[in-house]
Amino acid sequence: MNDGAALGVDVGGTFTDVALLADGDLTTAKVPTTGDQHVGVLRGVAAACESAGVDPTGVGRFRHATTAAVNALLEGQGATTYLVTTAGFGDVLEIGRQDRPELYDLAARKPDPLVPRERRFEVDERATVDGIERPVDEGEIRDIADEIRKGRGGGGDSGDDVEAVAVAFLHAYAHPANERRAAEILREELDAAVSGSHEVLAEFREYERTATTVADATVTPVVDDYLARLDERATERGLPSPRVMQANGGIADAGTVRQDAVTTVLSGPAAGVVGASAFEPPDADGLVTFDMGGTSCDVSLVRDGDVERTTEGSVGGHPIRIPMVAVETVGAGGGSVAWVDAGGALRVGPRSTGADPGPACYGKGGTAPTVTDAALALGYLGADTTLGEGLELDAEAAESVLADLATDADLDGPVAAARGVVRVASATMARAVRRVTVEQGYDPRNFALAAFGGAGPMFAASLADRLGIGHVVVPRASGVLSAFGLLAADESHDAVRTHRVPLADADPVTVDGLFGDLAESVLSDTADPDRATVCRQADLRYAGQSHELTVDVPDAFDPAAVRDRFHAAHESARGYRLDDEPVELVSLRATARVPGETPALTHDADGDCAGDALTGRREVVFAESRTEAPVYDRRRLPAGTDIDGPVVFEGGESTVVCPPDWTARVDDRGTIHLEASE
Repeated sequence: MNDGAALGVDVGGTFTDVALLADGDLTTAKVPTTGDQHVGVLRGVAAACESAGVDPTGVGRFRHATTAAVNALLEGQGATTYLVTTAGFGDVLEIGRQDRPELYDLAARKPDPLVPRERRFEVDERATVDGIERPVDEGEIRDIADEIRKGRGGGGDSGDDVEAVAVAFLHAYAHPANERRAAEILREELDAAVSGSHEVLAEFREYERTATTVADATVTPVVDDYLARLDERATERGLPSPRVMQANGGIADAGTVRQDAVTTVLSGPAAGVVGASAFEPPDADGLVTFDMGGTSCDVSLVRDGDVERTTEGSVGGHPIRIPMVAVETVGAGGGSVAWVDAGGALRVGPRSTGADPGPACYGKGGTAPTVTDAALALGYLGADTTLGEGLELDAEAAESVLADLATDADLDGPVAAARGVVRVASATMARAVRRVTVEQGYDPRNFALAAFGGAGPMFAASLADRLGIGHVVVPRASGVLSAFGLLAADESHDAVRTHRVPLADADPVTVDGLFGDLAESVLSDTADPDRATVCRQADLRYAGQSHELTVDVPDAFDPAAVRDRFHAAHESARGYRLDDEPVELVSLRATARVPGETPALTHDADGDCAGDALTGRREVVFAESRTEAPVYDRRRLPAGTDIDGPVVFEGGESTVVCPPDWTARVDDRGTIHLEASE
């Protein structure tokens, strides 16, 4: 356990958020994200430390969520990667599955594979599910290494640009000896990161396993370089080495994630969901988490304090099969660009202006109308509102670009255009919420909506209205909740191994032995094995199905108990159960968790009454009406405050908008609860 202040830093597409907890007091900061991310990270740390009066050497814990991996995949800026695979399987990345990106778009194109055909090598080896049938030829692997060194497919005369190699052999998940030896030789022969599929994803389905291994190889040099530079600069300032958020919602040390870099994909959204889980109200079925930042909107579910997780995700159309927080992402953020399509329809996103130049109202050269410009024109933000690092807003610039948009969309002026932008963005966000609720068998009306991110609390109530949700929760640290979530996260490590067998034929001794191996693997990754608990799970399906459901497994494997749990899980998720159908055991999973410390937040307002917090009034547009609304500094509102809407709350790196027919209440942690009138 480390003494001293606790520091969480989350890098977003537009802003880098900081949460610093020292002696029970929470200090937050928000600075623009920089191209070289560690510069913005350290700038934000300095701002938070200065504001809190904390010397960086007094920080005992430093936790970090980075977009280095996801940016490398989305922007095509990952390492130059080669693939070594089994003969006959060199094109599995392009063949993929039979699904299309858009079901009814016959011209839809899949993304180009991360490794082009000229950088793929096929090896004459073969393993089956029963064992090694044909050993790998070590001389063939050394010849491949020589070809890579000479630059085959690299676009040059030498292999100087070779940064990573992925090795994915057929059935290596079951018998990895051939793949393990090939990876060893390539590491001996090449100065490059080498990812083996048996290390990255010991699970069947060659397409997803190969794609995930290639993604890991592609991002490993990027993440390794970034964390090395951040660690060096942090150490120079007296900060501890950063521990990094993984996609599964758990923290790991930098050394571990530098070896398993693909696990850091989507770490920022995962941190936000973990942070929101601490604010689940007792009178709801759970939380719909609504994280709206500068670039995108991320939606997820929390039920009974547990974050919903999945093992099926994708980034930029590339499948990433790792344990991750189940997040639905849409291109609707504060910086999302509004535009008119060829048919004259108003559209919003997915393109974003990012931090530079940002929305037009930032006054940094942006010329495209965005959601933030619309919020300013509608009065959700004020002309005197300041964002990260004292960034002031230019109302005239926002009005100008919205006027141009109104002309293109044949709308009646900039305010009408702003209303249209917000309606279109809200429709996009509502679809994301329905995908994680209605399409999964949950009624969103029984959930509360947890709003966070720089833009989320502005639009949360109107989104909740659209969905029939009557309770919105806005935590005190809502503008930087992903950074706050880093402070609350558990340490977590996962391992998986495919073991396909009819459940009725599964030998408990064999299965428990495999679980023991997985538990040993995940415990070896933890910083404090004595405090860790290991959760055992299994993927199961009815015979003939192509997708599995994951259920918890008792400490002593009991096929009958596991079957009953699977039937119940299938009925809950799919609406039916087939008690008489045989069940197949597919994969075994183990997760080691070391519990984190949930930060204790108390709210001590600077003022003694709500009147002290009133900072002014401004016109705000709700639906078709203009209304003058009071504006409060939320940080100075005492616990127990009740205010009827319309009202706007500013402060804490985000703005909260409470419409007419809603009521705002402040609790003893500084959380604002927005509740719809009956």
